[in-house]
Amino acid sequence: MLKIGIIGAGRIGKVHAESITKYVKGAEVIFIADPFLDEATKQWSTSLGIQHTSKDYHDILTNPEIDAVLICSSTDTHSQISLEAIKAGKHVFCEKPVDHDVNKIKEVLKAVKNAGTKYQVGFNRRFDHNFKAVKEAVDAGKIGRQHIIKITSRDPEAPPISYVKISGGMFLDMTIHDFDMVRYLSGSEVVEVYVMGGVLVDPEIGAAGDIDTAIITMKLKNGAMAVIDNSRRAVYGYDQRAEVFGSEGAVAVGNDKSSTAVLSTKEGVVSEKPLYFFLERYMQAYTSEIQEFVAAIVNNTDVPVNITDGLEPVIIGLAAKKSLDENRPVTTAEIKNIFGL
Repeated sequence: MLKIGIIGAGRIGKVHAESITKYVKGAEVIFIADPFLDEATKQWSTSLGIQHTSKDYHDILTNPEIDAVLICSSTDTHSQISLEAIKAGKHVFCEKPVDHDVNKIKEVLKAVKNAGTKYQVGFNRRFDHNFKAVKEAVDAGKIGRQHIIKITSRDPEAPPISYVKISGGMFLDMTIHDFDMVRYLSGSEVVEVYVMGGVLVDPEIGAAGDIDTAIITMKLKNGAMAVIDNSRRAVYGYDQRAEVFGSEGAVAVGNDKSSTAVLSTKEGVVSEKPLYFFLERYMQAYTSEIQEFVAAIVNNTDVPVNITDGLEPVIIGLAAKKSLDENRPVTTAEIKNIFGL
């Protein structure tokens, strides 16, 4: 039985703890640490059968029983805790992004290469049943040579301004998932990015130095083109769609809904709205990514989302930001040259 410690008992830490306890065979959470640990969190962890809690994550890293660590703490701690966990000989699952600073990600990359342990990055959408179906069709050659990839990603409501100020900006917080999805669905790398963006949802987001609406176009190494459209607020729900169009056809997926029922009457045709919250939409994906992380450790196979997969979307995000700021296409090579990659 693989023994797991979770660092961070916020929303995503709780999601992983509960999914592992209920659905992941061959693994158990025995320790959870959070600097803001309170009695309610202790009671919650006890209800799941988690044996140990602490306000100091080092208690997890120094615990010889623990085989693997899930880093679910705030983004600004991810790279440092990753380095400490790797040094402690633990397998690591790190929520995205590894860091907003490419130089810090490079340090983790170096540590991972020199370690004998596994390191997986938490891009959960790769494990969603819809997007996996698109990937399988593309890989099977069913749509022929790729021409256009379209991704729609719109949140049901904007985050608090306090979060916007520390998020790293929309491209490194929200769109980073979509950059990863372009790489995942295409199996290719992004070589050039051009962005149009604005503040159409909440002027306070603009005052905080960010945008809330964007159209992002990309050129890929395989010759295909990609388009992402983002909004911080879709009043009808969590809008997550994708299409890959090619020389022999297209494959597309729509939104998950609470039911597929469609009511048709003389007044009109009505169906359910998309699921509203990301945890509703992607709960299965959160479970699946940990199942594959555990399998990689147990079977000593490659993790499905590695440290390079954690680095590339940040490079694309920085190119997107530069494109918006300078109103021009920006190559990913330009960003990589800055960091000696």
